[in-house]
Amino acid sequence: MAKKSKKQSGQGSATIALNKKARHEYFIEERYEAGVSLQGWEVKSLREGRVQLTDSYVFIRNGEASLIGTNITPLLSASTHIKPEPMRSRKLLLHRQELDKLIGMVERKGYTLVPIALYWKKGKVKLEVGLAKGKQLHDKRETEKNRDWDRDKQRILKAH
Repeated sequence: MAKKSKKQSGQGSATIALNKKARHEYFIEERYEAGVSLQGWEVKSLREGRVQLTDSYVFIRNGEASLIGTNITPLLSASTHIKPEPMRSRKLLLHRQELDKLIGMVERKGYTLVPIALYWKKGKVKLEVGLAKGKQLHDKRETEKNRDWDRDKQRILKAH
């Protein structure tokens, strides 16, 4: 009997949303995986891909991490007895050791916590959080110049 593939044919990609702006605006030094505390209507909207991570950030207050500024657009068929709030803050689920380390880095060393990607893992929604330092304008230009040069190198090597 043949083995079943782990990815079911009707499921699609495991990635829900990417924050491409984060890689442009920040140097991402470490990555962490966090669970996200969601309501039922939010999970249904995520399955449809109705989420915007671009202007969101992670905020630590009272020893808890929260995802702020993420827009999850409710479906039209959302329940009538609840009032969906698309821009509410959502609690992030991290281990205490990770939280303590992140609190120290953010408060003492001037790092920022940036959401990078939202994806499915074993039926649960996970958020990839990056510990990042902000880029200045000349750093952004240099990154873009290096990317263009790498692309040109690949073209030259492919031609020969």
